[in-house]
Amino acid sequence: MSKLKKLLSKLHISTQNFLGYPVSKDFDIDEVLPFFQYPINNLGDPFVDSTYGVNSNELEREVVSYFASLFNAPEDNWWGYVTNGGSEGNLYSLYLAREKYPEGIVYYSDSTHYSVRKNLHVLNIPNITIKSQPNGEMDYQDLHQTISQHRNVPVIIVANIGTTMTEAVDDVSKIKAVLKNLAVQRSYIHCDGALGGIVNAHTPNAKKFDFSANVDSITLSGHKFIGSPIPSGVVIVKKANRDRIALSISYTGSLDTTITGSRNGHSPIILWNALQQFGEHGLKRRVQHCLNLAEYTLSVLKNNGVEAWKNPYAITVVLPPQPKTIQQRWQLATEESMSHIICMPNVTKEQINDVVNHIVNHGNLTFPEKDTNFTDEFSNTSNIFHV
Repeated sequence: MSKLKKLLSKLHISTQNFLGYPVSKDFDIDEVLPFFQYPINNLGDPFVDSTYGVNSNELEREVVSYFASLFNAPEDNWWGYVTNGGSEGNLYSLYLAREKYPEGIVYYSDSTHYSVRKNLHVLNIPNITIKSQPNGEMDYQDLHQTISQHRNVPVIIVANIGTTMTEAVDDVSKIKAVLKNLAVQRSYIHCDGALGGIVNAHTPNAKKFDFSANVDSITLSGHKFIGSPIPSGVVIVKKANRDRIALSISYTGSLDTTITGSRNGHSPIILWNALQQFGEHGLKRRVQHCLNLAEYTLSVLKNNGVEAWKNPYAITVVLPPQPKTIQQRWQLATEESMSHIICMPNVTKEQINDVVNHIVNHGNLTFPEKDTNFTDEFSNTSNIFHV
């Protein structure tokens, strides 16, 4: 067997039980496959045509426009592009924040994704870590006390719209209340919505975090909730902030406004195709499926004596740290005090029953009677999502 065939077999097996990481595997890219025979490079600014014609800029603009609308971006003052993932979106947003406030200090909770700390090191921005509450949400009292000691310095906040382990959502309204109470005049709020951005935007009564709450930038991942064989993301920013870093590049005929000069042109096609397949109604159903399944998972675990919990409107269920055998079989992300199960769109009720069976290590399980609020509408043999 060749190395490629061995790798293919390994990936096929590894993808079967995949419950601890926020990646959707139910994508359908049949219509996109022919594009992989071309060297598609979205060079430069997606909103400025370059002399390199082998690009997918038009579809990239439509993808960005969709999310700008979803997050209520200010008319005539927004811009964005398709990134390689949420980490690049965080880097880009912090880059803009630094250029706007070179003397600013970044505040982020200790539950924030590790990419933020790395990005701050790369950008060499002064920063202070804020304590988290037990559920993973930012501790606003600690934020208030810490900023009060530096109130004359511009404040840059990273707000989590779904932390890595518990999917906690930092409350932008409480953050803004802290800034108002301290009479902070210069501030920049970035929202990291890698997974939770799409879920919260389609969930009534969830905490408001978008541009209507006067945030400055939002990033999300494309391969997480939407699904893609290639890691990707989208970053949306205020155009006035982007203009500070834009440079004209004569030989490309475009603007240098992104982190990388050459950008993968296949991801915008994949994301555009997925959005066309789902439609707005399909995305809402996709979110509701995940929310219902998370409630089911929580109920099954608790009914069988597992001390599980989850945050409101989260699709992540937290449980005590699991043994290595269970972590490895189900690929459960684990920290010292917790493991978690993430109820992504491709996860089924049967998979949840199986993992709980493994966790409690016996067959006498208590499963809820059929819940009329739960519809496992995406359970099928192909795991391909269609609307």
